[in-house]
Amino acid sequence: MLASSELTPASCSFGWKFSGFCWFRRVDVPPDKMVPLQKRDQFDNLEKHTQWGIEYLEKYTKFVKERSEIETNYAKQIRNLSKKYQPKKNSREEEESKYTFCRAFLTTLNELNDYAGQHEVIAENLTSQILSDLSRYLTELKAERKSHFHEGRKAQQHIESSWKQLESCKRRFERDCKEADRAQQYFEKMDADINVTKADVEKARQQAQMRHQMAADSKGDYSAYLQKFNQEQNEHYFTVIPNIFQKLQDMEEKRIERLGVCMKTFADVDRQVIPIVGKCLDGMTKAAESIEPKADSKQVVESYKSGFEPPGDVEFEDYGQVMKRTASETSLSKEGKEKTASKSKGKLWPFIKNKNKGSGPEDFSHLPPEQRRKKLQAKLDELNKDIQKEMDQRDALTKMKDVYVKNPQMGDPASVDPRLSEISQTIEKLQSEVQKFEGWLAEVEERMPSKSDTQRRSGLYETQNSTTVSNNCAQDRESPDGSYTEEQNSETQVKANIAPNPTSTTPEFDDEFDDEETLPTIGTCKALYPFEGHNEGTIAIAEGELLYVIEEDKGDGWTRVRRNEDEEGYVPTSYVEVFLETNAKGAMTYI
Repeated sequence: MLASSELTPASCSFGWKFSGFCWFRRVDVPPDKMVPLQKRDQFDNLEKHTQWGIEYLEKYTKFVKERSEIETNYAKQIRNLSKKYQPKKNSREEEESKYTFCRAFLTTLNELNDYAGQHEVIAENLTSQILSDLSRYLTELKAERKSHFHEGRKAQQHIESSWKQLESCKRRFERDCKEADRAQQYFEKMDADINVTKADVEKARQQAQMRHQMAADSKGDYSAYLQKFNQEQNEHYFTVIPNIFQKLQDMEEKRIERLGVCMKTFADVDRQVIPIVGKCLDGMTKAAESIEPKADSKQVVESYKSGFEPPGDVEFEDYGQVMKRTASETSLSKEGKEKTASKSKGKLWPFIKNKNKGSGPEDFSHLPPEQRRKKLQAKLDELNKDIQKEMDQRDALTKMKDVYVKNPQMGDPASVDPRLSEISQTIEKLQSEVQKFEGWLAEVEERMPSKSDTQRRSGLYETQNSTTVSNNCAQDRESPDGSYTEEQNSETQVKANIAPNPTSTTPEFDDEFDDEETLPTIGTCKALYPFEGHNEGTIAIAEGELLYVIEEDKGDGWTRVRRNEDEEGYVPTSYVEVFLETNAKGAMTYI
């Protein structure tokens, strides 16, 4: 057994005083009374401590998981809030988009949506950078801890087994020594007794010698095993166990270090999104600063200004003259006065509610002049767009008909006539609508007050029309209930400046190609066979040649292609392999 003076602070073993993860022999136990196998080791304490460390790491993992769930739920609630207050897809949205404060609020909702996205990023990074890493590490840590303690218990069982064998050798040696001593005493007793035969004495002597030999053998075995045990014990307490304890110490330090890294990452995940969150908040601030109260109030003025003339002065009605009336006054004079009074009341249009609600008549005569002018102008713009659309279709069909006339094999020209006739009728109908609405618009603009008259009004009823109308005319146009009514005037009708009738002479095919704008490319094609292109409007191609597609097959078996800026024409669709671009309308690849 080693003395306490032979141990250094680096010596580590079971049964030694615990200091850190190193072990020292207890000074309160004498070396000669030390029992190596007595349960004074700290394996149980270390096992409890390392298990607590793993449970603490699991607790931190649960904490991060719950924080990630909070961020996810918060982001979801923020997104739902932003979506809830987004403007609906209706006419009211178009109305709201005119005002700066509405656009600012919409920008704030969009920035808030991006803000919610950053909290989703936090939740995602917490999961990927901490939770996933900790889950893998916990599995490895548990396996490593189990391996170290299994190794320690195995070493402990080995030294305990050696100790038991040493004790067995010691007891056998002790027993053999006692047996030899008794055999020696018996031999000496037999040798001293004169009554014992020589054979008995010899037998006792041989027995004593055999016992002595057995004791000597037991002593040798005990001595050899004691030396072996001391060597194993020295290796156990100074090499095996210190190594196991060092591994446990390294494992524990690595666990603590990993926990610190995760805590740092926990803060960095938030810090990474701070700049983007700042940009979202800056966007909200910028949106708030972009609000222009004067511009919004001007929009209100433009939206609701009526264009009515302010009512004239109310005349004084002297009811005192009733007492001075003569008997010659007739009921006709009374009736005239009543009409005058009712007329003066009709002039107070701002105080009379408009009874015409709903969509109103086709000429918008139920609206105030300015609002009516805006509605009529919008209707005219819409009609002109429809006319232009129909004219474009007519021009396209006219070109196709010319191609069919010059190239009968491409199609029947008569097949286009029904559609051309239908388009012509539609254009005529739209032209008549345009003339009707332009007449109403001219009438409204003629009766709108001049700019000089409007300078006397308040800002709410301000207008910029240039037509001068007297106060009496404006008052005469008012209906008894205060609504605005139109007078029919055939002299104010204005004819629309519309393109000639589609049934007029059709331009030549070549002139159409020269004057029209260059069509955009919608794809490419590869010639499968050569085509001569002798007919007018076609183009010759060689086998394997690559060309640009500018107009796909309309069902007539011909595709319009371009070789360069000056060379374009039709080729048979079956002669080429067409590759339309994916963003082209109805794009597809076919042969």
